[in-house]
Amino acid sequence: MMITTTQELADACARLSKAPYITVDTEFLRETTFWPKLCVVQLADDVKPEVVDALAPGIDLSPLFELMADEAVLKVFHSGRQDIEIFHHLSGKVPHPVFDTQVAAMVLGFGDSISYDQLVGRTTGASIDKSSRFTDWSRRPLSDEQVAYAIADVTHLREVYEKLAADLEKRGRADWLLEEMEVLTSPSTYESHPEDAWQRFRTRLRKPRELAVMIEVAAWREREAQSRDVPRSRVLKDDALVEIATRAPRTVDALASLRAFPRGYERSRAGQEIIEAVTRGVERDPESLPAMERERGGGGNPATVELLKVLLRMIAERHAVAAKVLANVDDLERIAADDEADVAALSGWRRELFGEQALKLKAGTLALAVERGRVVAVERDPAEDGPLPAPKPRHRKRRNGGGAARASETAAAPDQ
Repeated sequence: MMITTTQELADACARLSKAPYITVDTEFLRETTFWPKLCVVQLADDVKPEVVDALAPGIDLSPLFELMADEAVLKVFHSGRQDIEIFHHLSGKVPHPVFDTQVAAMVLGFGDSISYDQLVGRTTGASIDKSSRFTDWSRRPLSDEQVAYAIADVTHLREVYEKLAADLEKRGRADWLLEEMEVLTSPSTYESHPEDAWQRFRTRLRKPRELAVMIEVAAWREREAQSRDVPRSRVLKDDALVEIATRAPRTVDALASLRAFPRGYERSRAGQEIIEAVTRGVERDPESLPAMERERGGGGNPATVELLKVLLRMIAERHAVAAKVLANVDDLERIAADDEADVAALSGWRRELFGEQALKLKAGTLALAVERGRVVAVERDPAEDGPLPAPKPRHRKRRNGGGAARASETAAAPDQ
């Protein structure tokens, strides 16, 4: 039975507030809106699950939001970032405290971003019918299959949580997860800043002027999408934004000539606002621009980055933790360029596990070798090494003239 009234919801939340932890999941739609449209909320303690119809006429979700903010109740999600974003958007508060089973699984070595059904299978042996996953959760009434799917998402999660929490304590990694949860529950994680919207195009920009125009135009699109509550692509597609940044049209005719720009759109209010945004970008002081993608990493040696990648994989495998949790490629590039880079990999437990080793590798006091088919780290003293010997000259017999000899050498190269 679904909860469809405010009183039913208040009663359920009062009961759930007495539990030490509850499992939480949501079903929402986002295909036609900028902000997620909450349709269903599933909750469960160790007694029974509750399914809330968030679209029921007249229902006030305030009791639910109060439960999400109750510090005495741990909220357990799987891959909960979007769920938490919804609660933050609707109530202005971030659920706290939380436990994300996907992050916990990564910390415990289940791999990068393991899916819920995979995690349930590996920890409990149960299987989940995912056939209702992509159904329309806004249509009423919900089918029995949809309700059963919604309930399964929070009932299996109880056992998953208990097993992962016990494993974290056993392996001394509970604090590792707490550090991750601080980011997940920080309000700043869910704040939307239009002036940062350009960053999704960072790798597609090559010149300072392109960056300046993109900053202004992407911010305009973000504000427009938010105010109209429509997807960004409904305002202007990504390809059109990139072309605008590249070409920097300053007139309606120039805007209309762009291949990716919607025909006739240039004559609308939006067209004039886009031209104004382009103008602001073109006239922007280059010194005020953020660093472009190719400048990030500050000139770190590519070979060093590749060695750091090998070290990262080795340490992740040895300690049974997902490499993604320890560091990403951007972190490695920054470390390669700066021993004091402001990255998570050089602080806290990550530094102890990986960061210190990475700095030793850079300094030459740690080397990588292959032993019995596995990469291993070897402590070394660079002072004991002399200069590398000069390569010995290679002599080849010339056959059938110089050209034939070079062709022979080229053909033989792959086997050498």
